[in-house]
Amino acid sequence: MTTWLGDIDWGQAFLPDTPILEIVVRGTVVYLVLFVLLRIVLKREAGAVGITDLLVIVLIADAAQNAMADDYTSVADGLILVGTIVFWAWALNWLGYRVPRIGRLIHPPALMLVREGRLLRRNLARELITEEELESQLRQQGIEDMRDVKAAYMEGDGRISVIEHDGNQQSAQDRSVP
Repeated sequence: MTTWLGDIDWGQAFLPDTPILEIVVRGTVVYLVLFVLLRIVLKREAGAVGITDLLVIVLIADAAQNAMADDYTSVADGLILVGTIVFWAWALNWLGYRVPRIGRLIHPPALMLVREGRLLRRNLARELITEEELESQLRQQGIEDMRDVKAAYMEGDGRISVIEHDGNQQSAQDRSVP
C-alpha cells in the first residue's frame, strides 16, 4: 500500500520472519555464554556494574539496534530477542536467590586480598591482581599504607572493599577521588 509515508509492508514490519524458537535459542546461548565469560574471566573489569546489569544493557541495545536498523525485517524479531534476554536476567537472579548453589555462582562470595596489613598473594594470583593494582585501589580510597588495612576484599561484582584498622569500612565507590 502506498501512502504519504511511503511503501510500508505492515506484515513484514510486525510479523516475525525468523522462527521464534530460533530467536529464543540464539538469545539464550549468547546471554549465558557472555554471563559465564564475564563472571569467570572478566569479573574485575565489570567494576561497580553488576554482571547481569551489564549484559542486559549491552544485549538489549544490540537486539534493539538490530530490530530498528532492519537487520531483522520485523520489529517482532527484535522484541522477542529482547524478551529472551530480559527473561534470562530475571531467571538467573531468581535462581540465585532461591537455590544457594546457583547463588554462589551468580553472586560469588567476597575473596580476602589483605589480612591485618599483609597481602594474601595466593588470592591476588587467583584474581590476577598485581600488588601495584591493589595498591592503586587502596590509594584511590585514601589509604597510603597497607599496614592501615585490617582487611580488603574483592567483592563478587569486582569492586574492592576495605576495612581499616580503626573500623571504617570503605568501598571503591564510597570515597570519590577528585
